[in-house]
Amino acid sequence: MIPRESLSTLEPSAAQSLAVASHAAPVDALVQRYLNHVRFEKRLAERTLALYTLDLEKLAHSAEQAGVALVAVQASHIRRWVSQMHSGGRSGRGIALILSGWRGFYTWLGREGLVSCNPVLDVRAPKAAKPLPKALSVDDAVQLASFDQPDANPWLEARDAAMVELLYGGGLRVGELTGLDVHASDAARGWVDLQAEEAHVLGKGSKRRIVPVGAKAVQALQAWLVVRAQVLPVCPDQAVKGGSPHAALFIGQNGTRLTAQSIWQRLRQRSLQAGLAAPVHPHMLRHSFASHVLQSSSDLRGVQELLGHANISTTQVYTRLDFQHLAKAYDAAHPRAHLKDGGTSGSK
Repeated sequence: MIPRESLSTLEPSAAQSLAVASHAAPVDALVQRYLNHVRFEKRLAERTLALYTLDLEKLAHSAEQAGVALVAVQASHIRRWVSQMHSGGRSGRGIALILSGWRGFYTWLGREGLVSCNPVLDVRAPKAAKPLPKALSVDDAVQLASFDQPDANPWLEARDAAMVELLYGGGLRVGELTGLDVHASDAARGWVDLQAEEAHVLGKGSKRRIVPVGAKAVQALQAWLVVRAQVLPVCPDQAVKGGSPHAALFIGQNGTRLTAQSIWQRLRQRSLQAGLAAPVHPHMLRHSFASHVLQSSSDLRGVQELLGHANISTTQVYTRLDFQHLAKAYDAAHPRAHLKDGGTSGSK
């Protein structure tokens, strides 16, 4: 099942196609064989598989329109179709994702002995400016983190408040959050040490890192663990042995580990209830964490370590957000930022 929030990040045409993917016409036989391959041997996520299906259906349709078999497609065909997608309004990033799927398909055809060369190998998508990550203002982030619903279900309220504090206070990815266990163990992907005020997380590339946990997050986690234990206690001995099915730190009311999709939905709902103008997703809180720490410290290397970025270039995007923040502050406060009629500024 594809999270509704994920659909909103796609280009409109892709989002609409995904919504009706299950009703699409039968795909080409070669395409279907490849999809079966990536589904069962590569174990792709359902959302990724749905996107692959759409992209390969588009490839098969383009080949049919051009009167050429899929195994006879040349680089010139691919370049023409890229040009058509670009002139039709498809973004460079969207085209790059489509080409990646096509490239994988032809790599598989080559291994099957059905093509002699990969026509997508040297074709690149048009360059596109990297969009700035969406981050909340400090006021909005604090408003969300401080939000409280006294009349809400105390179990859900304590859990959701703790999740927000960890996402914003530690800059965790949603996958890192779902992987946290109550206790440290050899089987745990991650855990929170409340005494040391730090979280041990398993990030991208199976890289472990330690993230500081602030006082507010510690307080929220302590409150959540008290409520959680009333419903579903976890024995440390079981967790160490990996024998407890309920070792997850964040669980649903049925006692199972929360999924990323569930956290998306809960955060979206909570942000709107908190009065924010637009719904918030987990990665937006990670962006907010990085931007706000950088604004306060100017320590780019430190932010890189906290986020677990392998390359400093990935972190440098937040310097653009920092400059954007300074530019807005200048526009709002500096007497020479805005000229009045006649070319004068401010009061005489």
